[in-house]
Amino acid sequence: MSSLVQSVDWLAIAPPAIAAVVGLVVLVADLFLAESRKPLLGWIAVAGLAAAALMLLPLLDADRSTFCLVGDTEVCSYTADRFTLVIQFLVLGGALLCALLSVTALKDSGKRLPEGEYWFLFLSSAAGAALLPASRDLATLVVALEVASLPAFALVGLRHGDRRSSEAALKFFLSSVTATAVSLLGISFVYAATGTLHLTRVAERIQDVDGQLATLAQTGVVLTLVGFAFKTAAVPFHFWVPDTYVGAPLPIAAYLSVIGKAVGFSGLILVTVVALPSYADAWAPALAVLAALTMTVGNVGALRQQPTRAYSAVRLLAWSSVGQAGYLLVPIAAAGYSDDPEKSVGSTLAYALMYGAVNLGAFAVAALVGRAHRLNRVADYRGLYAVSPLTALLMGFFLLCLAGLPPGVIGLFAKVTVFAAAVDAGLGWLAVVMAVNVVIALVYYLRWTALLFRATEGEPVRHRGPAPVTVAIALTAVLGVVLSGAPQLVLRFTDTALF
Repeated sequence: MSSLVQSVDWLAIAPPAIAAVVGLVVLVADLFLAESRKPLLGWIAVAGLAAAALMLLPLLDADRSTFCLVGDTEVCSYTADRFTLVIQFLVLGGALLCALLSVTALKDSGKRLPEGEYWFLFLSSAAGAALLPASRDLATLVVALEVASLPAFALVGLRHGDRRSSEAALKFFLSSVTATAVSLLGISFVYAATGTLHLTRVAERIQDVDGQLATLAQTGVVLTLVGFAFKTAAVPFHFWVPDTYVGAPLPIAAYLSVIGKAVGFSGLILVTVVALPSYADAWAPALAVLAALTMTVGNVGALRQQPTRAYSAVRLLAWSSVGQAGYLLVPIAAAGYSDDPEKSVGSTLAYALMYGAVNLGAFAVAALVGRAHRLNRVADYRGLYAVSPLTALLMGFFLLCLAGLPPGVIGLFAKVTVFAAAVDAGLGWLAVVMAVNVVIALVYYLRWTALLFRATEGEPVRHRGPAPVTVAIALTAVLGVVLSGAPQLVLRFTDTALF
């Protein structure tokens, strides 16, 4: 008789587990540390995220699974394959950079942000985000999604006495709860039709569903995709993004723009490409239309931002992130048409890595400028080169990467990769829409870049860079420059196997 007791592969689950354990350590330590020593919690969190990221190294050449079905070790709930490791690298690396920005933000907040609660929620969300790409059953997927999302609501609204922060948290909460409810309803329908939650078994059984259950399964597929569209900020489920980014502490806005998107897109890939490949004729056209709408609305929204409006820099980055979400959707849609869906998924991962590095760099510079200009308007960046040449050059580099222009070669390379995925899948019309949107995006990215090098109006304001913010800017800059010099490293790293 086979044993029902399973051994746990602790090495495979180490990255999210370390983040979760350090979160608990921070929560308990907060009870005993004097107020003057609370900043120590931030450095414990940074060290914990660094340790979690380092635990990815022993897994690079492995394909490990755990929490498998008794009697069928091929069907597991947790898998650490190349796809998982790429997303976990993006999540934990991005969280580490956001933690560095948070150390300074908490110091500048004047005790309006409680440090113990902040770091516990931050690490809990990072642990959920790292767990999600490894999830290979729908229950684990939903649990990971909510562990990543629920602390983020609180982080957005954690600033004491800030009306904008509370309003932003409420909008984020209501939209995300709606998405979760819709997803759960869809997943329950899929489970009722197939009798399983494991993604590979769903893929096998949903093809043979007939009769009344076929309608139930189709409804479940549609509702599940709608729920994940909320999470990815795809149009028309994007309305919460600008106000949430403006109301949240800036490091949390950066976190949502990169890690939040990584969570949504990795979940979307697992649901569509792994669990529902037989329904590609339904979800692929829907995602293609969503991609076109999302990139268009996002870029037009960014184009309409007034440089002198309060918080226009953060709003522009928020609308830009919606537009970038549209580009990220293109290869996922292409996977439904392609004979090689793994290559299309690799294009999404390559673009996500590029976007994550340079967008966090732009947010890091925004955090630096925002210390001197609390309203953080685009106009506040005028003449930045005169007072801080290196910061201005790096901000220009990040913006050009996002635009896809040299010397931001990695941005151009990522856009060409996504464009090629659409063309190879026969989605010529989507490639045309993407090309038009790239041109629209050039206008506002270049407008902001040009402003950095114009003459200042009035007395120039010096921007002193605290060490954590400087390190965050330096790390993203090094990553962007290295990848621009050797962009093929991204495709080699994102060569994934999901099946």
